[in-house]
Amino acid sequence: MGYETIRYDFAEGLAVITLNRPEVMNALNTVMRAEITAALLRAQAEARAVVLTGTGRAFCAGQDLNDSGAITDLETLLRAEYEPMLRAITEAPVPVMAAVNGAAAGAGANLALAADVVIAAHSASFLQAFTRIALMPDAGGTWTLPRQVGLARAMGLALFAEKISAAEAAALGLIWEAVPDVDFDAHWRARATHLATGPTAALRATKQALRASFGNDLTTQLALEARLQGALGRSADCREGVAAFLEKRAPRFSGT
Repeated sequence: MGYETIRYDFAEGLAVITLNRPEVMNALNTVMRAEITAALLRAQAEARAVVLTGTGRAFCAGQDLNDSGAITDLETLLRAEYEPMLRAITEAPVPVMAAVNGAAAGAGANLALAADVVIAAHSASFLQAFTRIALMPDAGGTWTLPRQVGLARAMGLALFAEKISAAEAAALGLIWEAVPDVDFDAHWRARATHLATGPTAALRATKQALRASFGNDLTTQLALEARLQGALGRSADCREGVAAFLEKRAPRFSGT
């Protein structure tokens, strides 16, 4: 399948989706959103882990304001184009990592933050740019930010619309880690390979349970844990993991 605005690479269980409009800092237009969504759904069917990254000096500059109808009907745009893309990340049955290679602003920042794990190069930055053009955070930002950094910091990031570095984002708990630029590509690929060769069902259940926890009371969450863990305990990968532990060797997970 050919794409206009992204690249899709798949090998050894890992799907890498690369935003590829470097001339506009990978700003999101209608075509790109549709292609990202389609690529994520494709990856769910064949991959054991997914990475979102970008080409050039940006991860994603957010909404392309030159795109036809960019801000004339934002409610329809968000519901019809952004929501399916974001749900394809958060509801994916495999881990989704954002490898943030450069600037991530506005909806581009929140696209990255929707991922299960975010790794950024030291030269990357994050910016909730919305109030600079008299808008509010969208693309899931009002849901993601307070859950990751707490209400006070979420308010500061959103209201002041100040850019923060990758190191600052890591210190705030907004992302998992920031790594030196020289190590960035090798590092995120090693992390992604670890996920793609890991116990797929266990990673899926971990993602499902952690994301569900914000909407569950303790009783409901304990029941979910028990149900998911019970299924995992009967899996081939669990048998392999236990055998490898007892035999003092590295496990060889099949994803089943």
